[in-house]
Amino acid sequence: MSKYGICFAFIAFLFVSCSSTPEKPQVYTVEIKDMKFVPDDITVKRGDTIIWINRDMMAHDVTEEGEKLWSSSVIAPESSWKTEITGAANYFCSIHVVMKGKIRVQ
Repeated sequence: MSKYGICFAFIAFLFVSCSSTPEKPQVYTVEIKDMKFVPDDITVKRGDTIIWINRDMMAHDVTEEGEKLWSSSVIAPESSWKTEITGAANYFCSIHVVMKGKIRVQ
């Protein structure tokens, strides 16, 4: 193989290696305050983590709305709960059912 062929093969290898490197999962924060999830609509990637931090004066929880596939325990004021996102979901606080949020996955 000529030196140009070796160089081309090496560059192709680097391109494939770099382009197929998975992105590092990200961590997102949703605050619970004034009886709302802030933001109440968030877009993440599968494998990312969302941390809900309760900045309100009362306890809340975070529960997947459809089939109740996941739910936090009660989140006391100034406490938090996190989960790795496996798919899109609508969620709510089962203690205060008017509080709703949405997770979108891109």
